[in-house]
Amino acid sequence: MKKNLKIMAALTVIAGLAFMAGCKRDADNRIVIKGSTTVLPITQKAAEEYRKTTKVSIVIEGSGSGNGIKALLDGTCAIANSSREMKDVELQSAKEKGLSIKEIAVAVDMIVPIVNPANPVKNITLTQLKAIYDGSITNWKQLGGKDEKIIVISRDTSSGTYEVWHEKVMLKKDVRKDALLQASNGAIISAVAENTKAIGYVGFGYLDKSIKPLFVDNVEPTLENGKSGRFPISRKLYMYVNEAKISPEAQKFIDYLLSNEGRKIVQEAGFISIK
Repeated sequence: MKKNLKIMAALTVIAGLAFMAGCKRDADNRIVIKGSTTVLPITQKAAEEYRKTTKVSIVIEGSGSGNGIKALLDGTCAIANSSREMKDVELQSAKEKGLSIKEIAVAVDMIVPIVNPANPVKNITLTQLKAIYDGSITNWKQLGGKDEKIIVISRDTSSGTYEVWHEKVMLKKDVRKDALLQASNGAIISAVAENTKAIGYVGFGYLDKSIKPLFVDNVEPTLENGKSGRFPISRKLYMYVNEAKISPEAQKFIDYLLSNEGRKIVQEAGFISIK
């Protein structure tokens, strides 16, 4: 369910399910999807299953929520994946361009702080997370760990995951300037797996055995705690479309993802389905 996701560490991840390159929709039966790397595994798995019963070509690119939304506004994709809600400035831009934006919630996710498996720390509070990321806490010894400097790893500002972290953990305070910024969930997984002093955060669906997820405020990041809302850092995952110009093929794919079969795919990808 959560294996082999570290291959998504690159800035741009393109799944050419029809072995096609390029960005613009140039055929009626082609769907271009861009955006969030968090939503990427859901979209990829759904597209693989969907292709078994249809000849529709699907091209998927994971380059961050902000980039996906920009592509939708520019008309270079049919569906924008996003791990955050669209911003007011983005909605205003869409309005000025005469676009009719529709928001579709496709799953619920948890943002989970992660450390290297060699790190003895198991639980952390929201207050401590904020202190680590704003620079107030700089050594693992302050958290009951080893006497070692904390290496802070964060998503870059084009990421929807960063936006949610910025709001829910940082309370809109900036991440420390020496934080190492990564372009994808997979890149953060790789960085933390290779550094015993590091801390990062990823979407729940990306957790694997190469890293250790932390409890937050004594709540374990599990599907059960995500469904119940107990886990403190959670958010919805979205697809955005221009409702005025969405193709029948793109709409059918979205309908498939929202169906009972699609909800099973969401769960198999390691996320929480929306009923």
